[in-house]
Amino acid sequence: MSDAAAIKTDPAVKMKLFVMMIIEIFIWGAWQPKINPYMDMLGFSGLEKGLVNSAFGIAALLGIFFSNQFADRNFSAERFLAFSHVVGGLGLLGAWHFKEFWPFFACFLAYAILFVPTISVTNSLAFANLRSPAQEFGFVRMGGTIGWIIASWPFVFLLQKKTGPDLQNATSWIFLVGAIASFVMAAYSLTLPHTPPRKDAAGMDALAWRRALSLLAVPAVLVLYIVTFIDSFIHNGYFVMTDGFLTNRVGISPSVSMVVMSIGQVAEIVTMLVLGLVLTRLGWKTTMLIGILGHALRFAAYAYLPDNKELIIAVQVLHGICYAFFFATVYIFVDAVFPKDVRASAQGLFNLMILGIGMVGAGFFFPWLQSMLTTKVDGVDVVDYQTLFLWPTGMAIVAMLLLGLCFHPPKGEAALDGAAAPPH
Repeated sequence: MSDAAAIKTDPAVKMKLFVMMIIEIFIWGAWQPKINPYMDMLGFSGLEKGLVNSAFGIAALLGIFFSNQFADRNFSAERFLAFSHVVGGLGLLGAWHFKEFWPFFACFLAYAILFVPTISVTNSLAFANLRSPAQEFGFVRMGGTIGWIIASWPFVFLLQKKTGPDLQNATSWIFLVGAIASFVMAAYSLTLPHTPPRKDAAGMDALAWRRALSLLAVPAVLVLYIVTFIDSFIHNGYFVMTDGFLTNRVGISPSVSMVVMSIGQVAEIVTMLVLGLVLTRLGWKTTMLIGILGHALRFAAYAYLPDNKELIIAVQVLHGICYAFFFATVYIFVDAVFPKDVRASAQGLFNLMILGIGMVGAGFFFPWLQSMLTTKVDGVDVVDYQTLFLWPTGMAIVAMLLLGLCFHPPKGEAALDGAAAPPH
């Protein structure tokens, strides 16, 4: 961390970025916890659910070549956000309306292709307008945490005492609520600080994504990329498995399961507030290790103590630590270490792993694994949850060992500028 950390951003600008993150992540939080149970209600097959879960992966791959390459250098960030959220909102309206697989999938894929790039664009816009990103991004990103928490509350009332077809119809509102928020975000984007395209920046590489990709030859970057895949796989598995576990095994009502899962976001508020201090005191590696450890502890509790409802609810706080101490730290690491002219593309490269490959892998693997561990007992499906959750527990331990033993982060800001050589 440099002396620039003492320079503060205009509070009004910081607040605008904070609200931007609230709305941005509200859109995502409206549908993410309930989409897999909803697809079960629609009778989608495992393959069909996997295809829907792969939508973000397809979008993340396209994002490397479009939003983080073409759009980032030809459109101002705020106008790109406005356009993306208008069209993405229309896609969510389609997902709310259609109940057959192919039209539903087409609309959800259209939404994903427009929404996923906005995640890295909002990050880039925030970094471009913050004077001290390493110290101030935690507060701004905390807005996203609040947005996710707020998104869960409408469904306490929409889903309350609903069963059968009524529950299915009420659950479909996850997409309608997300669509409304998307249109709000489109309008709000036009009030954000003007962040022009960077096509005239000195030294700008026309194929910056290739340089970002080439930096995987640096051992520290490659190790972090592999660990990011494992952590993303586990993280997305949480959303695939947890709602069903809470309602079917722990005995929590479907109308409040989203609120229970949002407890992790409450903890994330605290961890985001202290993230800058933690990074300063502990450094990149230790902070990330704590984030991965949270996954191991939470899934171990799922595996061995499912009958302790109070404990299962309490361990949701670990989800916030997992996100802030690993994923938010990764975003800050990319901004601090990667060369300036490839940072947006590097953010897209890591988003490909976080929102793409990891999400696709988890979306296919964990439903398949759960089906393999499900048996009929007196005509009722019974899942071997202990074995199911020991898988992500073991993966988290492997990720911790790999990061702890093999990750040696570069020293100082922009340490990779002008070279793709191993850091000292």
